[in-house]
Amino acid sequence: MARSKRKSQSARPTRNGFILVLALGAAVSVFSVAWYRPALRPVDPTASKTQLVKIDKGSSGWATICLLKREGIIRSELAAWLYAIGFGQLRRFKAGYYDLSPALSTCEILKTIADGKVAQRRVVVTPGLRLTQIADRVAASGLTSREDFLAAAIATNYVSEIDMPLPEGRTLEGYLFPATYTFAFGTPAREIVRRMVQAFYDSFYKPYAQEIVHRGSSLHELVTMASLVEGEAARDSERPIIAGVLYNRLRKGMRLQCDATVQYALGRHKPRLFFRDLKVESPYNTYLHDGLPPGPIGSPGLASLLAALRPAKHDYLFYVAKGGGYHQFTRTYAEHQQAIARIRSEKRRPL
Repeated sequence: MARSKRKSQSARPTRNGFILVLALGAAVSVFSVAWYRPALRPVDPTASKTQLVKIDKGSSGWATICLLKREGIIRSELAAWLYAIGFGQLRRFKAGYYDLSPALSTCEILKTIADGKVAQRRVVVTPGLRLTQIADRVAASGLTSREDFLAAAIATNYVSEIDMPLPEGRTLEGYLFPATYTFAFGTPAREIVRRMVQAFYDSFYKPYAQEIVHRGSSLHELVTMASLVEGEAARDSERPIIAGVLYNRLRKGMRLQCDATVQYALGRHKPRLFFRDLKVESPYNTYLHDGLPPGPIGSPGLASLLAALRPAKHDYLFYVAKGGGYHQFTRTYAEHQQAIARIRSEKRRPL
């Protein structure tokens, strides 16, 4: 009897411990269901816009979590802190700008910051854009100001960094390669410009360096010619032909008379140029001045750069737009005038 009693007494603590574990488990479950999980839910599941949040370098994990709460991005600092500790994120938060939304859960937000998925901005540079127009697009993206971008876009800043003959002392008009760029928010203006010049080097100068040397023109002259082709041509098939016309006129000592240079001299694009526009005083106006303009009038695309490098061989000296992006090419002024009269007549003809 005494032995049986001792067994009963020794089994009692085991049962008590088991009950305690069950109670703790139930408490944790209640805690999780009633507070913890709801505290990790999105602040506003219907939110459609993101907020730009800056995490400063050196900020502690707790300071970052408190910032997210102040910005209205998360529901609870304590819940976020417990989650970050549980998943080993607290020491992994990375500095930078982040596009965050109250429609995201705390778990998603903390993972974004721990993984360093900083805010990105896209800038599309289309062929033919002027330096000032590129500056406007960069500024519109919020990456940097127009003024800072233009101040950074001076060739001298990059001569020692990029191995190609840049026009020292001049702007980088023409050397910012047309492409779609993605930058981390907060990227300095100088780095944005450097990436665009590097793209010019990688896409054109490096692969065609030997041809450029054999062409006999300086890189600056070649880019300037390509920018004229870009401004005058609408169809890739015609770019080498137009380049050939311009080179032919240069060889004969004729003025280039490119409408695109007048548009550049005016500082804005006009749907239609008038005779008074052709008289605007500017070194870029090729109706008034011989030879190439002092520099590029925009950023030529690769097709125009290759057209300037490899112009078509022919004896055309004139061209006139005939619609649909195409031109009529002629050899003499008389033929040119006839082509103009014929195209105007066709435009007046009723359908």
